[in-house]
Amino acid sequence: MSIEITTNVKQDIERVFALQKKHQWTVRRTTAAERKAKLQRLMDVIQAHEDDIVEAVRQDVRKPHKEIKAAEVVGTIRSIQHTLDHLEDWMAPVPVGSSLYPTSENFVMYEPKGVCLILGPWNYPFSLAMIPLAAAVSAGNCAMVKLSDLTPETSRIAANIVREAFDEREVAVFEGEVEVATALLEQPFDHIFFTGSTNVGRIVMTAAAKHLSSVTLELGGKSPTIIDHDFDMAEAAKRIAIGKFMNAGQTCIAPDYVFIRKEDEDAFIGHLKGFADSYLKDGAAVDPEKFTQIVNERNFNRVKGLYDDALDKGAEVVFGGIFDPAERLIAPTVLRHVTPDMKIMQEEIFAPILPVMNYETLDDVITYVNERDKPLALYIFSQNQDVIDRVVNQTTSGNVSVNNVVIHYSDLQLPFGGVNTSGIGSYHGVYGFREFSHEKGVYVQPKK
Repeated sequence: MSIEITTNVKQDIERVFALQKKHQWTVRRTTAAERKAKLQRLMDVIQAHEDDIVEAVRQDVRKPHKEIKAAEVVGTIRSIQHTLDHLEDWMAPVPVGSSLYPTSENFVMYEPKGVCLILGPWNYPFSLAMIPLAAAVSAGNCAMVKLSDLTPETSRIAANIVREAFDEREVAVFEGEVEVATALLEQPFDHIFFTGSTNVGRIVMTAAAKHLSSVTLELGGKSPTIIDHDFDMAEAAKRIAIGKFMNAGQTCIAPDYVFIRKEDEDAFIGHLKGFADSYLKDGAAVDPEKFTQIVNERNFNRVKGLYDDALDKGAEVVFGGIFDPAERLIAPTVLRHVTPDMKIMQEEIFAPILPVMNYETLDDVITYVNERDKPLALYIFSQNQDVIDRVVNQTTSGNVSVNNVVIHYSDLQLPFGGVNTSGIGSYHGVYGFREFSHEKGVYVQPKK
């Protein structure tokens, strides 16, 4: 029976792909007004199904209602509205002059890449599929979308929304397990946009190479956080707690570990514990109404393995360390006395566990960061501009946020993306429009 299902899925994928390849030439000719009408329709349908989206995500990954609405619905709407406000300007040809003739009217135009594949993750399953989709539509592309197989209810509501907003010749969502994604990757897409782990990103890039498809890979990594001695420890703890513990740490740009001076450690951890305790019930167990569960048993066991390895090698639990296998809940946890040989300092944690390391000189921190894979995000808390400049200029990361964490993701004037193992390409705002566009230079021979 599974072979028959797989065959039917492959046939449907091939059918829709052929439809979109044929229809792409119509879609690419759409005006800014026509594309905005499509985006407005998508936004209207999302708003009409807001409660359905929230319930679907809650069934899949059981996170607090407030978190779901903010990240999945409000964030998506805000991104689409930003595009609606600026699309005419983004689509306009850009005059560039000429190095040959002063009178040549050369320009750069942004044309659609064609038929695109968007593969979404499970941690923010709706928004991290719909925001790239809106960018693809704004650039005049057709798109085929696949959400994570770990979030089937969200995938179902996303498919319903897309079918209500678009003809399948322009946008289609495919539901199902990993074999559906595999079948999609067999098609010669013009561009593939993937959000997920670095390991799966390698698989996607290998598949894209067979057809020389361009790719955007939004991956992850261990995002370091550096706290300077001059920064207010209570304020640093508050901001880091929000960024680290939301979605139970299952955020690609969550602070992965903290560097702090030894003399500031106790004060920082004390403030952090105050925020962590707000997620507990009766001070002893994680409150499932306030805290997100780990997505599945495999990931829960993976995190527990990282934690146990750290303790076996000498790490100390400052607070937390509560694991509830039945509910897949992990309490906000801080470890100290961690060392680079521990697995928890070698793999992205993706859970509410925060290792704390001490440092003596900023050079030591910069060397440590630069000797490892380039992170998706890097955070520096300091009032000293020289310290900030040294960290920003002497390290490499997808993005840097100064005196806060995670929030840079929501600033639509900034490109968001990684570098090398943390990603390829960027999006958000105009950068998403450009990511799904081919930047074509046009030379105009001047009149004699």
